[in-house]
Amino acid sequence: MKKKTAKLSLFAITWPLFIEIMLYMLMGNADTLMLSLYSDNSVAAVGVTNQILSMVIVMFGFIATGTAILVAQNLGANQHKEAHEISAVSIGANLVFGLILSAAVFVFSEQLLNLMDLPPELFDEANSYLKIVGGFSFIQSLIMTISSIVRSYGFTSDIMYITIGMNVLNVIGNYFFIFGTFGFPVLGVEGVAISTTVSRIVGLLAAIYVMKKRIPGSMPLSLLFRFPKKHLQNLLHIGIPSAGENLSYNGSQMMITYFIATLGTQALTAKVYTQNIMMFIFLFSIAISQGTQILIGHMVGANEVELAYKRAMNSLKLAIMISIASAVTASFFSKKLLGIFTDNPSIIELGTILFLLTIILEPGRSFNLVLISSLRAAGDVKFPVYIGILIMWGVSVPLSYFLGIYLEMGLVGIWIAFIADEWLRGLLMLWRWKSRLWMRKSFVAAK
Repeated sequence: MKKKTAKLSLFAITWPLFIEIMLYMLMGNADTLMLSLYSDNSVAAVGVTNQILSMVIVMFGFIATGTAILVAQNLGANQHKEAHEISAVSIGANLVFGLILSAAVFVFSEQLLNLMDLPPELFDEANSYLKIVGGFSFIQSLIMTISSIVRSYGFTSDIMYITIGMNVLNVIGNYFFIFGTFGFPVLGVEGVAISTTVSRIVGLLAAIYVMKKRIPGSMPLSLLFRFPKKHLQNLLHIGIPSAGENLSYNGSQMMITYFIATLGTQALTAKVYTQNIMMFIFLFSIAISQGTQILIGHMVGANEVELAYKRAMNSLKLAIMISIASAVTASFFSKKLLGIFTDNPSIIELGTILFLLTIILEPGRSFNLVLISSLRAAGDVKFPVYIGILIMWGVSVPLSYFLGIYLEMGLVGIWIAFIADEWLRGLLMLWRWKSRLWMRKSFVAAK
């Protein structure tokens, strides 16, 4: 297995990741596009609710991220027994955590939505969606964990195929519940929530099958709920700081979404439509960053730190070039792209301006995506968190309020704040990587 994973190139690992992430984004866009034919208010309701659910996913991510890094490093160091044990512990830990968090979201869904200052006309639909999808979000925690394990072994294409199947099921379910095909009840947002949950359940079953088929040797199932101190500490040591950066980002985004909600439903809808399309612009950078993380994890585990340094820099250059080209192309076709979702001229006009600003925004985002993933894979997990908290809450949130609300620049002002946030953090991550301080961090092969 070491030979097989070691010889994987960035392209071999990344292209299935690219397809997988694109399909996840398509799943969200399928919900948005189909609901846009049903009601713009439904789109806004799901958009705000997904902001809360993103926070939940980030909470699950701290174990999944730690799993991906530790399994990759152990495989690079040819320590397969350790990799198996870490995999078993991570699955059990995220299942328990997922059940607790899912129950909390279900019980306190109304209170969570009240924190977002949601317009009254959106509340009922948003609450219904949050209770269903949030209440079953533990399914996603297991999918994330198992997917991280399988990817670390180099089988990224298997997870891609599972995602394809989930997307197909989700779209079919949406069609039935939104348009009442074959006698299905027209349930709107509630139907989309049911469709999303069912597709995830099927995806989980497929992921379990792939894990059992692909990973050599037997996984110690006795460790699923025993949580040995050594492995759990290592997972949390890497995972909690890693998730901290994402948690800070999503928390700041929730606060900014609160600002946008005060601008009205039209502003919220414009944000949802624009960001749904923007996701496809930084899709390339996300795939490259995840593929790079897997490779650097193996390299660090094998003590090939200079090779890891060059890999990250080359990945960064590639991500920047692709993100600029994608942003320019999307901006050129912005009116047509927005026209897929809405015929509201005000939303289209505002979205067109936001796409122009995205040309400046996306290269900065590439720095963060690629270099933060590289630092995590090398074991330098705390620096991105400290800088993230400082810049997001010290620059992004207050600048969003100052430009967007106080100076009444609306979404344009908020997008300018996003640009300042991404570029400042990104340049600091570049300094950290070039300083090579991460090379002094402990990793599996040195233990």
